[in-house]
Amino acid sequence: MTSRAVPAALLTLVALLGACGGQAPAAEPAEARSRVPGTQASPGASAPAGSRPAVPLEPGIEIPEGLDEAIAKANATARSALPDGPDRRVLGADASWPQCPRGMGIAQKRSKGAPMPTDAAEFVVLGLTNGPSFTPNPCLADQVAWVRSRGLLISAYAVVSWPSAATLVRVRDDGPYDGTTRLGALRNAGYAAAAYSLKTMRTAGLDAPGVWIDVEPVPDFDWSSNTAENAAVVEGTARGYRDAGLRIGYYSVPSLWKRVVGDLRTGGAAEWRAAGETSMATALGRCGSDWSFGGGPAVLAQWVEDDRDRNVTCPGHGGRLGRWFTRLS
Repeated sequence: MTSRAVPAALLTLVALLGACGGQAPAAEPAEARSRVPGTQASPGASAPAGSRPAVPLEPGIEIPEGLDEAIAKANATARSALPDGPDRRVLGADASWPQCPRGMGIAQKRSKGAPMPTDAAEFVVLGLTNGPSFTPNPCLADQVAWVRSRGLLISAYAVVSWPSAATLVRVRDDGPYDGTTRLGALRNAGYAAAAYSLKTMRTAGLDAPGVWIDVEPVPDFDWSSNTAENAAVVEGTARGYRDAGLRIGYYSVPSLWKRVVGDLRTGGAAEWRAAGETSMATALGRCGSDWSFGGGPAVLAQWVEDDRDRNVTCPGHGGRLGRWFTRLS
């Protein structure tokens, strides 16, 4: 795909942010569990010399300054060389911080050394956060290398979470919305979370054409009780990815979606639907319109089996994976 111009608001924001992030889907569906053999990646990049020190926001979360503008330009390039083909059922998986070597990550979300996908997977969706927004998947670069070495298709997802009061103060004016209003500030916080995860993705060498936004309760980083305000954060996050030239979809289930963002509609954005600890047959049943949570079509369905998160394409989408996945050279 060709580069698209990055809006000035995103360039400004990405110039402010730095470091990297990723997590496996939790809540009603069980967390993904997979293990990267061998190496251990650095948890993240430091702020360049001469910039202000990183501002601590809450345990495990900080937003360093001084991100290289080249990263912002790279965020505008979403590449995929996968042409459309005949529809077929494609099996895949997802993995994130639980699959890092045991004990990595923020204190609230230490990695588990869980197993990586089986040989049945043709695609892998990698998580960018270590649970909440503004935290890095501590071994994302190693997981990207693992997928690349096997020649699998790759895409990305990122959990979005409620910003702490300190986070909101820090980023409320760094985005395209009016930060003097409550909802504008919250949308800018979501926009900042997207920019942070974009930095994470590019730094790890993951250049997918789209990002799935994971919307669900995040233990230890609870959403507010106001679904309209929660929805504002999610809307800002979606705009951040779109402004970077990426396709977006959402991961959730109807009950968790409603609990977090109420009746928010997504304008027909694609959905990745979870079925929990069950079977592929049950997961495929989630592809039906009665399981929609945001009003969009089902592209992927997930279930948990043998301690792993497994995925399958929904009917009509197995031949169109280039919208979401790429194959890294």
